[in-house]
Amino acid sequence: MTKFHGTGVAIITPFNSDLTVDHTALANLVNFNIENGTDYIVISGTTGESVTITAQEKKSITDTIIKANNGRVPLVLGIGGNNTTTVIEEIKTTDLSQIDALLSVSPYYSKPQQEGIYQHFKAISEVSPVDIILYNVPGRTSSNMSPETTLRLANDFENIIAVKEAGNNVHQYLKLLRDKPKDFLIISGDDDLVLGVVLAGGAGVISVLGQAVPKQFTKMINLGLEGKAKEAYDIHFKLMDLTSLIFSENNPAGIKAVLETLSLAKSTVRLPLVEASNELKQNIKLAVQKIES
Repeated sequence: MTKFHGTGVAIITPFNSDLTVDHTALANLVNFNIENGTDYIVISGTTGESVTITAQEKKSITDTIIKANNGRVPLVLGIGGNNTTTVIEEIKTTDLSQIDALLSVSPYYSKPQQEGIYQHFKAISEVSPVDIILYNVPGRTSSNMSPETTLRLANDFENIIAVKEAGNNVHQYLKLLRDKPKDFLIISGDDDLVLGVVLAGGAGVISVLGQAVPKQFTKMINLGLEGKAKEAYDIHFKLMDLTSLIFSENNPAGIKAVLETLSLAKSTVRLPLVEASNELKQNIKLAVQKIES
């Protein structure tokens, strides 16, 4: 599964001022990332505002990315939720012929027990024609998928190949890295922690910030994978302020403000999210200028 080593990006969904999907900006962002070293692209994740996009929009967004990508890098599609039957139905009715893996979030809102989480992913594994990357993000789901549950799934199902771990929990990362099966991938979903995770044996990242600064971010991750800690941390330190800023109000408002500063997309988001405040936009602009200087 070397195709999911390195830097993946959780790509935004750019919107026009009237809140329609900006397919031109989306295709340009795909090209910008691939040309600057991004290893794979994740479609319709949290950062893509998946919860406020219609099924038809999701298909058109996926089609635009597939066309722009033109087979250059692997593609991961977000299909997940807290209704197991609905998730299974979406998997069965989605054309996955151009998709390399699914990113499937641990069930949210319902707050299932660990056995419920296991059975949910067992059911998904049994119907999925492509590999699955588990997604643990307790801050959004209100429940933590324990390392024991993640590793149980990793051991029991061949097509469950990785976890995107986004709990900002160093101890949990280390337990997963210590106890995981040999070929199972631990992918960081925490831009602020990823370098330490990679140096400890992680496979890489599914990043939010990486899509705005792919050249710097991929270089940092690649240096980390090579064990060149000092050189990697030099880049990490340069990106620290911007990493903190983009999550200070909400995601993806922060990263969209960065992309607007770089003239890659508008900062428009859909309710119930709101755009980054003027103060945050100004701080982001200054942080971007500092990185570019």
